[in-house]
Amino acid sequence: MTRRFPSTFQLFLVPFLAAGLCAQVTNLQSEDPKARKKAAQRIGESREGNPADLCRALGDAVADPVAEVRSAVVVSLIKLSGEGCIPGLIAASRDGNASIQSMAVDGMVNQYIPEYVKFGVFNSLKGVASNLKGRFAEPEPLVVDSYVEIAPAISDAVASVITGGSSNESRANAARAAGILRANRALPDLKKALQSRNTMIIVESVRAIEKIQEPSAGPDIVFLLRDPDPKVQVATAETAGQLRVKEAAEGLVDLAKNSERKEVRRAALIGLAKIPDNGEDKLFLLHLRDKDKQIRAAAAEGIGRAGNQTDVDTIQDAFAGEKAESPRLSMAFALVLLGDHSKIAYLIDGLESTFHRLEARPFLVELARDPAVLSELYTPLTSGTRNQRIHLAHVIARSGNRDSRSHLERLTKDLDPRVAGAAQRELKNLDTRLGPA
Repeated sequence: MTRRFPSTFQLFLVPFLAAGLCAQVTNLQSEDPKARKKAAQRIGESREGNPADLCRALGDAVADPVAEVRSAVVVSLIKLSGEGCIPGLIAASRDGNASIQSMAVDGMVNQYIPEYVKFGVFNSLKGVASNLKGRFAEPEPLVVDSYVEIAPAISDAVASVITGGSSNESRANAARAAGILRANRALPDLKKALQSRNTMIIVESVRAIEKIQEPSAGPDIVFLLRDPDPKVQVATAETAGQLRVKEAAEGLVDLAKNSERKEVRRAALIGLAKIPDNGEDKLFLLHLRDKDKQIRAAAAEGIGRAGNQTDVDTIQDAFAGEKAESPRLSMAFALVLLGDHSKIAYLIDGLESTFHRLEARPFLVELARDPAVLSELYTPLTSGTRNQRIHLAHVIARSGNRDSRSHLERLTKDLDPRVAGAAQRELKNLDTRLGPA
């Protein structure tokens, strides 16, 4: 093997590092791949030296001819983190090894969501590959806050893997990352990925489009309601609802009425219920007493959004007789939409439930777009329980107006540090959404 020599940068760096780190930087150029791997690992575990300098020292090793060495380099880049590590991670995202490519993409996400990468999985390339095959069974709920600015170079690097990745798993993983990062720049590649023949890639691309929340992309997913794979149909139905894609209404009605799969019928009705002015009030009324609690919940939401005051008594009777919490929250939401503001308190109480707060919170986000409802949230924002204050801050950041800012500012001085921290974060989200005064 041809002898390797330190790069000019590494020679310049050596005088500024402790003796142990100097040795490791030099060992990155060893003829022995085991020595290079160990050197990369030790640099990542180091608590000495400037992380940015160390990341740059690792940069050349991203192109090491041995996959195990490149893997160790990427892990160390992720552990060191920081802006100086980004070029190395971007370079590694072009690696021909799908596992290394995916590690690099995860590392870029980790720049914005610390601890996204679980290092126990990254002990070996085999472990990463095994994890990739199993990670797509469930949707990933994580998404960066709206005030977080993603480096364009990272968005572009992730986007390129969506359509040019080394395996189906690495492409699906990149699509998932694009959603977590709200990478709007990745939308063209996500739209191309919708044409894939691989279910994993399609589902992750659809869910990424949902997270990016670009309404103009909604019509591009409608054709997938006819996909033969129920996983694709479910993801598309849910996303069409979240983006309120009117063009999807006809296909959702067809699935809700005719699909042989219960999970597809359920997802279709849930999606349809979120699309305003769909003209399917009778369909929702028909399902309000369904045996499936999620279908009952979707039916209630659809009735509420239809806005027919003649349905108030029907929903009140259903609420009184309902025992399951999910449909009760949906019925309370519907009643508020239909003018019964007494049920706002029920939804706020729902924020206390570990199991149901993520159902109650989106309802409050939608309802708070009405200034009359918004004004009723300010009192519990400061007088409610810890969980209520934290989650109401989330609600107000997404649906509040400029008058809401003083209420969130007051909450940043809350004596509970968890509440104060949440309020500070949500104040940034509110300011980002409202823009300059």
